[in-house]
Amino acid sequence: MEREPDIDAIDEGQPAALPAVDTRELLVVFAGGALGALARGGLEHALAPSPGAWPWPTFAVNLAAAALLGYAVAWLGEHHPSTMYLRAFVVTGICGALSTFSTFALELIHIYETTGLALACGYGAASIAGGAVALLIGMALAPKVPADVLARRGKRR
Repeated sequence: MEREPDIDAIDEGQPAALPAVDTRELLVVFAGGALGALARGGLEHALAPSPGAWPWPTFAVNLAAAALLGYAVAWLGEHHPSTMYLRAFVVTGICGALSTFSTFALELIHIYETTGLALACGYGAASIAGGAVALLIGMALAPKVPADVLARRGKRR
């Protein structure tokens, strides 16, 4: 009968090295995140719903972020795959801060507590389905923008 080795006795070698940090990428993510958070915060403040009502601001920004995400990923991936910083700015920065899962989850709980399970389930389902549709719409719109848009902008400088 073969005996299993003692897990503590296995030499795992050197610890894994941390990946190198690209400061420029961090800066563009930060800048995009600031813009996305300001846009979301402004809309949330301007259109604050009453407790238990359908949270239109969060619903709208999450759908907008999903559409922008689909558009940016499809367009940049198809036409400009080497635009790492632009992708980090738009996808990770703006879309990451504009959309908000934590607020969505909190609002689901508030809707459930104030109006019941039916509206909470409706909001959850509409948000997920709407986000998927918005993402697909964004992806479908991407091919309609000419591939040389960034190239033309770069030549004007």
